[in-house]
Amino acid sequence: MKDSKKINSKIYESYLRSPYSSLKLSTYFNVYDQLLSQYRDKSIVFLEIGILDGGSLFMWRDFFGPQARIIGVDLNPEAKKWEKEGFEIFIGDQSSTEFWKKTLNSIGKLDIVLDDGGHTYEQQIMTTESVIPFINDGGVIIVEDCHTSYMKKFGFRKLSFINYAKKLVDNINKRYVEFDNKTSEIRVWSIQFFESIVALHINFYATSIPSEVIFNQDKEVKAEDFRYDSYPIFIDKLEKLSQNKRFRIIKVFIRLFRKLLLNIYHLKIYLRLRKYLKSKSIF
Repeated sequence: MKDSKKINSKIYESYLRSPYSSLKLSTYFNVYDQLLSQYRDKSIVFLEIGILDGGSLFMWRDFFGPQARIIGVDLNPEAKKWEKEGFEIFIGDQSSTEFWKKTLNSIGKLDIVLDDGGHTYEQQIMTTESVIPFINDGGVIIVEDCHTSYMKKFGFRKLSFINYAKKLVDNINKRYVEFDNKTSEIRVWSIQFFESIVALHINFYATSIPSEVIFNQDKEVKAEDFRYDSYPIFIDKLEKLSQNKRFRIIKVFIRLFRKLLLNIYHLKIYLRLRKYLKSKSIF
């Protein structure tokens, strides 16, 4: 980077102090600071995938402190040389469930997993799925170089890591009581998206709380609901008409007609919103 002084980050300082080379994106360090500062000077278990040049191992040791257990995973057997520096090194294919089963049973529980491995969709997804059950409460999984999800050479983009993460987001929101809880995601509490980085947070207590409507008082205040007041008035009138007991015989037809008009209205809004977002270069 031409002007390294622009990076204001504690982890970046550790990065510069590393005695060996490590390839990182300049935008990662502030993300690291936000996600990982809470783990400094604590007895944590940290695992990084993709460590051959060794520089990142020393960076993490410098940043987390002497209490941290630093573990590296790489496909190249030469990475074993870092064991003489006090790091634990495991050699294997990160897309293999058998490798992860054997390795994680040997290591035990983890606090942080950082995937800086091969960056293919299969490698990123299989690693994430394999390590989720081994993350301690309050832990995090960080997947780097997620910009590969928009590149052809890392797999079929329909099943890219970003699309996988989006599906997890869908399933996290299906915790709400009205949805089918068979597809809801309760292993991961929340997901953060950064430029080229996705972070999955584990929180056992938060994911154990049923997602349902509650009130802070014994009695619900029955205020008039204005949330759909922006709808055309005839749609609102049809809704009230369908609730009128005098029209209960044709209630079904009134509701179907209202649904048709509402869909037409939503299509109009969709086209208008899409045009607006396109003007912002979002769509």
